[in-house]
Amino acid sequence: MGSPVGAWSAAQFGLVTRAQASAAGMTSDAIEWKVASGRWTVAARGVYLTTPGRSGWEVRAGAAFLRVHSTHGLADAALVGSSAAFVLGLLPTSPAVVRVGIPHARRVEAPHGVSLHRMVRFDEVLDDLAYPWRTTVSVTVLDCAAEGDADAALALVARAVQRGLTTAERLDAELRARGRHRHGRLLRQVLGEVGDGAHSAAELRYVRDVETAHGLPRGRRQAAGNRGAVHDTEYEGFATIVEVDGRLGHERWADRVRDGRRDRGAAGRGAFTTRVFWPDVAVTPCRTAVEVGSVLRARGWLGSPRPCRRTGCVVPRR
Repeated sequence: MGSPVGAWSAAQFGLVTRAQASAAGMTSDAIEWKVASGRWTVAARGVYLTTPGRSGWEVRAGAAFLRVHSTHGLADAALVGSSAAFVLGLLPTSPAVVRVGIPHARRVEAPHGVSLHRMVRFDEVLDDLAYPWRTTVSVTVLDCAAEGDADAALALVARAVQRGLTTAERLDAELRARGRHRHGRLLRQVLGEVGDGAHSAAELRYVRDVETAHGLPRGRRQAAGNRGAVHDTEYEGFATIVEVDGRLGHERWADRVRDGRRDRGAAGRGAFTTRVFWPDVAVTPCRTAVEVGSVLRARGWLGSPRPCRRTGCVVPRR
């Protein structure tokens, strides 16, 4: 195998295209001999696997990408959605269908097992420094976040930020660029809070959608604790503290140490601390109300949470 072909193969999961082999100086007869002798196998039309026996999702995705990609060298195809997310390590299992994006004006026949997506903003959202080409991390995350429920969307965004693959600011900019998103309202609020390093929106949702909406006792906000600690909500009559953690994926070790010391300080004076997070206040506030209500009842509250006006509220009616 010639050096140029070997370089392509190493970069493409053992795959080369007929055009790449020809550009490296191989004749049609030489290519056909490779296939006939079993040294290469056909992975897709015009795409060859130079290491027969190698398999896996990467080979299948690489063959799909190379089959769709044209031969003129410009970026005109890219892995998108769940395919790009799996390459980035954001999804635990490989997608059943390989998703490939192309510029909106291109007309390409979709190979078997490939889902083609014609994209108006193709050049704008392409990460052409990664190969095979794919959409940028922020675009990939938001594309995948639109396919699941709000809880899954928040988890995916948090995972991407936590791993340092993107930032809240980049995600927010991409969200604004596309205008509409299935979970746009929630993500804009969450990302804005993450970018500012503030927790106020999550705390507001706790007070409004968990405590007030379900008739829980009124807690004391920003309650002073030991050694200058401040607690988000303290139910003084029931020795219970609720900390609302609005951080989304960028928690530092120092933050965890500080929170642990604050919780131990509260426990030292007999107060029980529980924590709620963005999904708890933004996605399942009714279930959170039931859980917090159970904690308060175990510590002396004689009341019970009441159903709110949300459709399907899980709080039982009295």
